[in-house]
Amino acid sequence: MSSFRDCFDQYKYKLDIINTATNNFADNNYIAEGGFGKVYRGEFLDSKRLTIGAVKRLDRSKEQADISFWREIMLLTSHKHENIISLLGFCNEGEERIIVYEYASNKSLDFHLDKSNLTWIKRLKICLGAARGLACLHDPKGTQQRVLHRDIKSANILLDENWNAKIADFGLSKHGPANQQYTFVFSNPVGTLGYCDPNYIEKNELTKESDVYSFGVVLFEVLCSRPCVDLSCKDVRKNLAELVKSYHENNIDEIIDFKLKQQMEQNSRDTFVKLAYQCLEKDSSRRPPMALVVKMLASALKHQKMESRSSQRLCKNIINLQRGRNIRKGDSALLEMMTCEMTVNLNVEDFEAKGQETKRRNIVLRNIILKELHNPLLDFQKVCPPGGSDSLILYTTRDNTNQQSFKDCLRIRFLLKDFNILYQERDVSIHWDYKEELWRMLGRQVALPILFIKGRYIGGAEEVLQLHEQEEIENVFVFA
Repeated sequence: MSSFRDCFDQYKYKLDIINTATNNFADNNYIAEGGFGKVYRGEFLDSKRLTIGAVKRLDRSKEQADISFWREIMLLTSHKHENIISLLGFCNEGEERIIVYEYASNKSLDFHLDKSNLTWIKRLKICLGAARGLACLHDPKGTQQRVLHRDIKSANILLDENWNAKIADFGLSKHGPANQQYTFVFSNPVGTLGYCDPNYIEKNELTKESDVYSFGVVLFEVLCSRPCVDLSCKDVRKNLAELVKSYHENNIDEIIDFKLKQQMEQNSRDTFVKLAYQCLEKDSSRRPPMALVVKMLASALKHQKMESRSSQRLCKNIINLQRGRNIRKGDSALLEMMTCEMTVNLNVEDFEAKGQETKRRNIVLRNIILKELHNPLLDFQKVCPPGGSDSLILYTTRDNTNQQSFKDCLRIRFLLKDFNILYQERDVSIHWDYKEELWRMLGRQVALPILFIKGRYIGGAEEVLQLHEQEEIENVFVFA
């Protein structure tokens, strides 16, 4: 056994170094507690640099703590991937069993599920990263063994300073057969309530599809912005996996986080929902392998990025137009558009009488109203409201009979408050003069809410939320 342990000597830390790094495991360095012990923040200083580490001090009174200790060390030294937490070192002096991992400054995914700053596009990137890490574990790489994690959950998906996902906590992991006639392991079920594969619980058969099921539960947590188990609920809502199974794929919108739903491109949403349901299939053979999960999440992210770039480009073109800057020739059609909160289906044939392009095609443009602009800068000046160079005016409604506009008004209002942005609000549902003012500027087709900034029109709710998603909203709202 000594020769086996000697091969890991390069990772060994002396106990006094760890005590110094954690200030003797001081309470102010405490991060969290896992199944096998407490985790502390540690600062390791060598001659070259300062390294921050997460230091897990195993509680040896826990059953199989020693086995878990060596299992993690073996696994992390043999499986290195950008989406798997890295091993920095370990210590096994005396009675101590300590593992030092790379430090994930944004904690774990479960801390952020209900946070509005975790936008849909960020969530997609996190899910994709975690899927890649798990796919690496499941890939036998030409051998007859793969790693089965057995405890996939949002608390075991760590997030570094750049929000990159890292699969962590391999204390319960097992090696399973691959490239053989039988690819399951008989094992007593372990894991976390709400995430465990029902087949694993009922039959004691552990397979790679057991991890896929758990990952599917995480996908629904991300989609619904809630943990998989909510003990405050006494009905089917208590268990998220059971809740989503009670809904059909086509009416899942009822429990998707409303704020996220407003950010989703339709193909991105559909791909993600379809995948999440496939992961929870009762028949484990119908669950997708992690390699396919990676492809589907990459597709969902691609659709979302295309939508975001399109909306972002439209916003920039409008702002550039107001400032008298040139925009790309390929975007010249957008020079005739003024942004507002509505959806218009525009058929080019409608404009044949005006000498427009006669080629038959159908264009769907979101949040626009067509306006012929002979002198764009002068026309923008005509529709700008009064109020000074640094004014931001928000036209809103409190009339909840128009649910979409009512909800959009709330979202924009909260967003402006989050960024401490001062603005004037003109409620058109209470003050008729404001509605008339708005109609005079943009016509009676306009929907709410509408935003004006610095005396220049920047768009409706969708454009503002897209800027927020792209983390550029501060640049727009910071006045010179």
